Amino acid sequence: MASEVSSESPAPGTQRPVDEPGSGPVDDGGVPAGGSTGGDRRANRLRLQSFRNMVLSMALICVGAFGFWLVIPHDESRDPVRTVEYDVAASTAARAAPYDLVVPRGLGEDWRATAVRYDPQGEFGPTWRLGYMNPADEYVALTQAVPVVGNEDAFVSSVTIGAEATGDTMSVAGDTWERYEGEKYDALVRVGPEETTVVMGTAPFDQLADLTGALTVEPGRA
Repeated sequence: MASEVSSESPAPGTQRPVDEPGSGPVDDGGVPAGGSTGGDRRANRLRLQSFRNMVLSMALICVGAFGFWLVIPHDESRDPVRTVEYDVAASTAARAAPYDLVVPRGLGEDWRATAVRYDPQGEFGPTWRLGYMNPADEYVALTQAVPVVGNEDAFVSSVTIGAEATGDTMSVAGDTWERYEGEKYDALVRVGPEETTVVMGTAPFDQLADLTGALTVEPGRA
């Protein structure tokens, strides 16, 4: 009698595939679906290592920069005021001004010139300006101009930002100067036949007088 062949038996000449533990569906690239290859894991480790190296490098750079800053001599209290030379400007302005242009001479080295300007067409006529910082780091400035006669107070008010005459005077180096006081600046003012001269600033009147007493006519006027 011929033996019956089970429908589950493999066909003659074939072998039933054996499922290995952990095997599953395979994608077209031969990588088990839902998993990763050893190459992927190595790539991830390399990326993570590169990121860590970058962070460490940045940290070392910052530490090195800070250490370099520590060893460089530096002065946190360094004076930010920029000083200027005004000899050439004063000489040039003296030849152009229609009045005796004055500059302070003989002030100590702790008086620092910070600004200089001559405007031949200023609002109040040809105008000479020279700014200083005094030894106490207070502002003192000299201004000369040729305001229209009777308009001197407008000129003084403009350059001093609102200072007004007090009615008092101060004698400095043999000349009489009027005292002006204001919320921002005080001033000593002399009205001459050709120009009005103002010495003003945040410094007290004795410091204004120091600069006023040092004023000397600059040679050069024709």
